[in-house]
Amino acid sequence: MCGSAFGSHTEGMDLTAALDFVRSHPRTVLATLKQDGSPQLTPVLVAVDDEGRVVVSTRETAYKVRHVRRDPRVWLCVLDESFFGQWVQLDGTVEVVSLPDAMEPLVDYYRKLSGEHPDWDDYRAAMEREQRCLLRITLTAAGPDVSG
Repeated sequence: MCGSAFGSHTEGMDLTAALDFVRSHPRTVLATLKQDGSPQLTPVLVAVDDEGRVVVSTRETAYKVRHVRRDPRVWLCVLDESFFGQWVQLDGTVEVVSLPDAMEPLVDYYRKLSGEHPDWDDYRAAMEREQRCLLRITLTAAGPDVSG
């Protein structure tokens, strides 16, 4: 993302500006660390919750959940629809929210990305069946804000 509103490359991007970008660009690659220290990369859809955290819906059984329970550091590359257009890298730490506590945040996640569901009871049942959880990512850094 280029532009003076985002600060200089060496200072990093303003987190508020980065979150604004995320709100309208949900396509993201999430990086977690495997036990051997190598990265695991996963395409995900992200939303921003009312507290300004980036959130991801996933299954409790997913490798990324195991990875962040061991090491909560994550990195995200948020892309626009053109792939080679604007993008932002985010660093953060994760809190895993499991069911039943995750249910209403999962509903909020869906609403932020897709609006109203035609059958919320069916959605809630699917979240239970799929053993869904929510990753809440508190951002620690954003950037770069210039292209190289």
